Amino acid sequence: MDNVSVAAIQMVSGDDVGHNLARARLLIQQAAAQGARLALLPENFAHLADRGSFAVAETYAADTAPDPQTQPIQAALRRYARDFGIWLAAGAIPLRSRPDGTPTAAKRCRSAFLLFDEQGNERARYDKIHLFDVDVDDAAGSYRESNSIEPGEGLYVQETPFGHLGLSICFDLRFPELYRQLAIAGAEIFMVPAAFTYTTGQAHWQTLLRARAIENGCFVIAANQGGAHSSKRRTWGHSMIIDPWGDVLAEADEGEAVIIADLHGKKLEKVRKSMPLLSMRRL
Repeated sequence: MDNVSVAAIQMVSGDDVGHNLARARLLIQQAAAQGARLALLPENFAHLADRGSFAVAETYAADTAPDPQTQPIQAALRRYARDFGIWLAAGAIPLRSRPDGTPTAAKRCRSAFLLFDEQGNERARYDKIHLFDVDVDDAAGSYRESNSIEPGEGLYVQETPFGHLGLSICFDLRFPELYRQLAIAGAEIFMVPAAFTYTTGQAHWQTLLRARAIENGCFVIAANQGGAHSSKRRTWGHSMIIDPWGDVLAEADEGEAVIIADLHGKKLEKVRKSMPLLSMRRL
């Protein structure tokens, strides 16, 4: 892979899609001004509150309609990538169709990671495989993504001018087999947009991210939500960029933030040569 400056964008998204998109634009602009060629937005950057994902998809992401004007979130992302000349990795948004164009199941959508090049062209889509159906000791208490989201299938590695990106979303992080398959398929940089809760993030976020980097010899760019979104929803923040040795190159705290780091191809080569884990596998 080539050397590249990258950004992880941390947000505190709420229920107002227009406001969230305006904040995203400002933060993307800051990332580009600092020299980033690739920027990652967090999961649910366009909407994060108490309304279900399907309701958001039904209102804002009519992706099956032919008129781009009925796709305000996607249209905005294309415009931001083009305006600032940056590869834009758009965390995850709810879409009502599958990658093949067929509609999703009734009252369910897909949580889709979209990647746009600097011309605003959509270059990749990954639909979240592992859904967050868990009980957490926080104000919400219980999360059931499968009530409004259907799982995707298959992994996705996208070639770019600066390296091969392995796409994932949030809860995927707890399933190391996904990242091993991405690495075997050629991934050099893992992309992890997330909305990790405050409780689970405080306990496990950095440990999981560093483990995925170390065990696969990959860079990790992780953009998390970071603050209070409603009376029941608080996220951990601490977005970070990690190198293949597990060193944290940049880290945010809570609140909105743009963190930047330079990824060096020689670092990747050095780690993989000295610790050739992928070629040493026995299973």
